[in-house]
Amino acid sequence: MRRFFSTVAMIAAATLAATACGGEDPLSSATPADSPSSAGTGGGTVIVGSFNFPGSVLLGSIYAQALEAKGVTVEEKPDIGSREVVYDQIRSGGLSVLPEYNGALLAFIDPKSTAATTEEVNAELAEKLPAEVELLDSAPAEDKDSLTVTEETAAEYGLRTIEDLAKVSKDFVVGGPPEFKQRREQQFKDVYGLEFKEWRPTGATTADALKSGTVQVGNVFTTDPKIQLNGLVPLEDTKNVFSAQNVTPLVHRASVNDTVRSALNAVSAKLDTDDLLEMMRRISVDKDDPPVVAKEWLTANGLA
Repeated sequence: MRRFFSTVAMIAAATLAATACGGEDPLSSATPADSPSSAGTGGGTVIVGSFNFPGSVLLGSIYAQALEAKGVTVEEKPDIGSREVVYDQIRSGGLSVLPEYNGALLAFIDPKSTAATTEEVNAELAEKLPAEVELLDSAPAEDKDSLTVTEETAAEYGLRTIEDLAKVSKDFVVGGPPEFKQRREQQFKDVYGLEFKEWRPTGATTADALKSGTVQVGNVFTTDPKIQLNGLVPLEDTKNVFSAQNVTPLVHRASVNDTVRSALNAVSAKLDTDDLLEMMRRISVDKDDPPVVAKEWLTANGLA
């Protein structure tokens, strides 16, 4: 069993039990977070989590190994679930570190936000995030949501932008993660006038569902290599429903110290979208293990 799965069973029961009972979080300490004996420097364990899709698992492994290279004691909890599940864990301290996507996080906290650029999004997050958590430096790398169709569908119906979907959406089945409808249905209706025939949960297989014709439009992440492999077309989001979605570490403030912050910010400084695309190709197409891909990227960038 690979290292990044081996610790989950051992830590999950203890972490959840402490949270459920309202007791002291196992990562917490009476020692200030920036002192030498606090979490990340031998006096505590930093728990790195990730969402339930391959790109997030990869980023969690990059963060964990970057921290280990700085002597930080790390446990990983990969592939936990959707933001609806994971956000409460980072806020409570059940997780110490989470790879986030800044625009998606802001849309979760404030669905009515109109912030679009990286700077606008991060400024609003700084105001709206609870005091328990802290947003670190955003990477240039983005992994954005998209509404995507096949090349054939785009050509047949003259689709170039999401706005173009308004004339055909009532005849289209749309696919995406199980939570996609709850998050976006009203927003698509209000901003673009879209009303779909059916919302179908397709999860990580959305690109394949588009290719097979099971759905006509789908929520595909822009770093999914199947966009190119399957001949798919992400529609232009002219009204910025999907704002900037830079990869950004989110941390539980009391569970990390400056060593942790510095190591994660160093990752952000190096990570760009081309790197992310290549790593995702290796994972999705070549079937390489995320920890292996993460290690090679960290080594190539002088971070491991």
